Amino acid sequence: MLATDTLLSFFKDTRKHSEALCAPLETEDYVVQPIEDVSPPKWHLGHTTWFFEEFILKKFAEGYTEFDPDFSFVFNSYYESMGKRVVRANRGNLSRPSVKKIYEYREHVTRAIGELFEADSTPEELHGLMEIGIHHEKQHQELLLTDIKYILGNNPLLPAYATFPMEYERETHEQDWIGMDEGIYEIGHKGDEFCYDNELGAHKVYLNAYEISNKLVTNGEFLEFIAAGGYKEFSHWHAEGWDWVNTKQVQCPQYWHQVDGRWHYYTMEGLKPVDPEAPLTHLSYYEAFAFAQWKGCRLPTEFEWEASQEYFPWGKRWEWTESAYLPYPGYEKAEGALGEYNGKFMVSQKVLRGSSVATPEKHSRPTYRNFFHPPLRWQYTGLRLAR
Repeated sequence: MLATDTLLSFFKDTRKHSEALCAPLETEDYVVQPIEDVSPPKWHLGHTTWFFEEFILKKFAEGYTEFDPDFSFVFNSYYESMGKRVVRANRGNLSRPSVKKIYEYREHVTRAIGELFEADSTPEELHGLMEIGIHHEKQHQELLLTDIKYILGNNPLLPAYATFPMEYERETHEQDWIGMDEGIYEIGHKGDEFCYDNELGAHKVYLNAYEISNKLVTNGEFLEFIAAGGYKEFSHWHAEGWDWVNTKQVQCPQYWHQVDGRWHYYTMEGLKPVDPEAPLTHLSYYEAFAFAQWKGCRLPTEFEWEASQEYFPWGKRWEWTESAYLPYPGYEKAEGALGEYNGKFMVSQKVLRGSSVATPEKHSRPTYRNFFHPPLRWQYTGLRLAR
């Protein structure tokens, strides 16, 4: 468990970083919600603040005055046990509260948390909740960045957000296959450092011998898939994926555009020619699976990924795996509203491993289990082949 001073410093740094991510935005950018999966930036700022107010200040800060009674309704996300909330698809209709009001809300709550920690002693339970709250905000920092990219990337002018040189940074090492022996491997989080409950329950799994690529699939490799008619050949696809391709008329990864006969993609720095050497991203599970089939390979399971991750660099892309998002042996949901954090989503989703260029500092680890529905691709998702 982090010391009080360390925890408070971690909290303040995290709060500042969220606001720094929004610094390049115009006021109008804070309100836009192009699709249900993307939340307006000001909603993220409010929701992460509500989390600290609702789960910490109302419980531990004696005499705390709630900033605005309506904010619980506005900024609750999916916590059924916390009462009514704005429907997710309607977050973009919230012209009020204003951006200015939300920054006042953040200041009010951040100051109150600081005052709470000025007490002579703080209970152990508070420390645990603070760590969850901090990492919850870090999760939303990644969502904030990717939602901003979707908002600006669907603006007809394709405006730049800010300088973001690591977004399409190349992997310079040669592609090679890492051989892993058959055997029993231990999976899951061990130790006292922070993790989410879906990582707990360290357990052993038996894996057959396999090989995994030391390098992510590149844009150039995927350009070959497109040129070979990969989006037009049903044999590469799951039936559900094939329906998705045809229903949505998908012909390329998200943010890709044909300009004068050449592929470009929208980046945080604006529209640029596709770099064939950069790691592929903004890909659905359906596309990742189809590409692997076309290459005569497959996606690794999340257990194969974790067992081998120390032998290759990772962290530029969330990597689709062939594993369904399911509980580990002995998994138990936490009591109360925090029990809704992970467990209720363990259905119809695929696990992604690693982290991405949008993942904030101190928020990645080899056991982290991200999860999304197969067609979603607005996150920095990519793939690594196995065979």
